[in-house]
Amino acid sequence: MNDTVLRDSVIEALDFEPSIDAAHIGVAAHDGVVTLSGTVPSLQQKWTAERIARKVRGVQAIAEEISVVLPFEKKTADEEIARRALNIMRWDTAVPHDKIAVKVENGIITLSGHVDWHYQKQETEILMHRLGGVKAVINLIEVKPAIDAYGVHEKVERALRRDAELDAAGIKIGVDGGTVKLDGTVHSWAERRAAEAAAWAAPGVSRVEDHLLVNAY
Repeated sequence: MNDTVLRDSVIEALDFEPSIDAAHIGVAAHDGVVTLSGTVPSLQQKWTAERIARKVRGVQAIAEEISVVLPFEKKTADEEIARRALNIMRWDTAVPHDKIAVKVENGIITLSGHVDWHYQKQETEILMHRLGGVKAVINLIEVKPAIDAYGVHEKVERALRRDAELDAAGIKIGVDGGTVKLDGTVHSWAERRAAEAAAWAAPGVSRVEDHLLVNAY
């Protein structure tokens, strides 16, 4: 796809999203790599801008250079952010809050600890994005499944075949303990994301190494 067409498509997608202010977001495109720059007033808007850009056809990779610049009146003390972070985790039944530690410094949240499932790690980070006053989230939570990883290769293969968005024929799976390695080619960035998600969904997976190449042509 032509770089100018891709750039304009991403800009249009960002402008169409009502939950973000795209006026201060810059977009550049080169050989399928889209660079997002500029400033947004919240971490949630930064995360949403990246998510929207990844969905645009022709985008093969994202270079994320957006900065979060909080309005003066919305700056929140680290102690208050930490208190809200603990409360929001307690309210979400999908998050094992007793296994997760939270550190807040200058508006930056660092998560640590361990969980049984990858979706729990993701859900915790998503919750932090919703808090006011947060500039960034560093997710150091480890996935340590409580179940045996025996048969992970077969489970991942079945998960890939079940996913209607995937053509799994070009995907090679390697397993080392609870680590899954994905190699080969897919037809779009969305397929690559779907393959990674399918691998994480298999019981016993503690790590996914995604080496898939996007061949959009």
